[in-house]
Amino acid sequence: MSPSWEAIGPKAQARLLDSIPSEWRVPDDKLPPSSQLDVTSFPAKSGLLSNHELAITDALASDIVAQIASGTWKAVDVTTAFCKRAAIAHQLTKCLTVTMFDDAIARAKELDRHFAETGKTVGPLHGLPISLKDNFNIIGKTSCVGFTAWAEEPMQVESTIVGMLRDLGAVAYVKTNVPTAMMIAESVNNTFGRTTNPLNRNLTSGGSSGGESALIALHGSPLGIGTDIGGSLRIPSAMTGIWTIRPSYGRFPHFDARSGMGGQESVGSVHGPMARSVKDLRLFCEHVSNAGPWLKDPKCIEMPWRSVALPEKLKIAVMWDDGIVTPTPPVKRVLKEVVEKLKGKGYEIVEWGPEGHQKALELVAKFFVADGGKSVGKILEVTGEPWRPEMKYYEDAKEIGVYDLWQLQKERTALSKMYLDRWAASGGVDAILLPTTPYASVKHGDFKYIGYTGVYNVLDYSAVSFPTGLFADEKVDVSPKDHKALSEFDEAANKDYDAAAVHGIPISLQLVGRRLQEEKMLDLAERVAKDLQ
Repeated sequence: MSPSWEAIGPKAQARLLDSIPSEWRVPDDKLPPSSQLDVTSFPAKSGLLSNHELAITDALASDIVAQIASGTWKAVDVTTAFCKRAAIAHQLTKCLTVTMFDDAIARAKELDRHFAETGKTVGPLHGLPISLKDNFNIIGKTSCVGFTAWAEEPMQVESTIVGMLRDLGAVAYVKTNVPTAMMIAESVNNTFGRTTNPLNRNLTSGGSSGGESALIALHGSPLGIGTDIGGSLRIPSAMTGIWTIRPSYGRFPHFDARSGMGGQESVGSVHGPMARSVKDLRLFCEHVSNAGPWLKDPKCIEMPWRSVALPEKLKIAVMWDDGIVTPTPPVKRVLKEVVEKLKGKGYEIVEWGPEGHQKALELVAKFFVADGGKSVGKILEVTGEPWRPEMKYYEDAKEIGVYDLWQLQKERTALSKMYLDRWAASGGVDAILLPTTPYASVKHGDFKYIGYTGVYNVLDYSAVSFPTGLFADEKVDVSPKDHKALSEFDEAANKDYDAAAVHGIPISLQLVGRRLQEEKMLDLAERVAKDLQ
C-alpha cells in the first residue's frame, strides 16, 4: 500500500533540506524575516560566500566558461560556489527539489584533472554548472514533477539533454521546483510546496519553470534549462526579469523528459535555456544545436546553428493587447515606452491585431484536457492526492474521442496556415512585439491567464522573453477608473492588480518570430535590448 500523500511532502522537504551541508545552512535567526520581501541581496550578506565565490556567482555563464578555459578559475571552485549559492537560494524561496552537490563537485574535480593533464577542455561548456527543471531525468534521482506519487521513485533512464550537456562539459548540480504536472503558471505542489519570487516573496516566480527563475534571479545558477508548453519558460522569466527563448519543436532534444501528460502531442512541449543575458542563451543554443541532437532524439530536426544577417532597418509589428485581457498598467506603459524608443532608433513600427488568438486559446485549452484529465488523475490516485485548486479545469474535464481530437488538430493546422499567410502579407515584418504576460507579477494564487504565451505554442513559433530595463511604478501605474473589461479574465486581472505589490518589479516583453527562427530572434532581441539602453 502506498503511503498517504500527506506524509510524503514533509518527508521529501526534510530530505531535501538534509542534503544541504550543515555549514551551508543559514541559522533560523539569521534568515531574513518573512516581512523582508526582497531577498536578492541576502546571499552576498549571508557570510557564507567568500569574495571569490561572490565574483564567480555574479558572473555570466559565457564569462565563466572563458575563465575556466583560460585556466584562471578552476571548475571545482566554480561548482562549489554555485552549490553554496543554490543552497542559500532554496532556503529563501524553496526553489529546489534535488541537490547533487557531492556528485557535481566530484565531476568538477575530474574536469580540472583532465584540463591539468591535457591543457584542453572537455567541451565548450567545460566546468559550467547548469541547473535543471525537475522533469529532466538523472539516473538515481527523482523527477516527481510535483506529484507525491513520484516523490520517492529514482529514475532509471537519463534524459537525452542531460547526457548531451555532460558531453559538452557542463556540470549538473541541482533540480528545481515546478507545479503539479507542470500545468500551472505558478510553481506550487503538494510535495515541495510553493516557490516564491526573490524580488518580492509575496509574489509568484511563475510556472512551470518557476524554480529555475527564482534560482537564476538569486544568482544560484548561471544557466538553467526549463520547458514550455503554454508559456512555462517565458512566464517565470518575465516574473523575475531574466532572459529565455521558447524554441520551435524539434530544435533541441526533449526525449525522455518526464511529463504528467505523457503522449499529449497536439501541442509539443519544448525545452530551452534561462539566463541573465542573451549571450548566455546563445551559448546553450549554439553548442547544443551543433552537437547533433538529431542523432539522439528521433524528433529533433537536423539543423545546426546558423548565422543570420538582420536587416539594417527592422520592421516590428506591435500587438497592444490580445483582445481578451488588457495588459495591467505597468506592462501597458512599458510597451508604449519601448515602442516610442524603437521608433526613435529608426525602427519601422506597424500594428498587429490579435486575429486568431481567441481560437488558439480555445484550442490549447481543449488539447490539454482532451483525455478528460485522466493522465494527471491516475497519478494522483496512487497516493490519494487531491487535485490542486489551481487545476479545477483539469479535474472537471470531459474526455473527448479520437474523432473530436482529430477535428481539433485540423483546426489547429488551419489556424497555423492563416497566421502564416497573414505574416507573408505583412510586407516583411521581422517580429511581433507584445507583452510576455499581462502582469508584472501577481500575488500567490492570482495568475489566471496564459494567453499571451500559449498562442505561440499552438503556432510553434520562436519567441524570446527579455527584460526591458524598466520597472513597475506604483505612483505612475494606477488602474484606470473607466476600465472596460474585454472578458472575465480581463475583469479578474484588473480586479487583482495591486500597484503597491508589484512596485519595482522588472517588466519583460516578448519578441516572436516564425517557426525555427531561433537565431534571428536572439539576434533581434539583443539589438532591441541594446537600443533600449
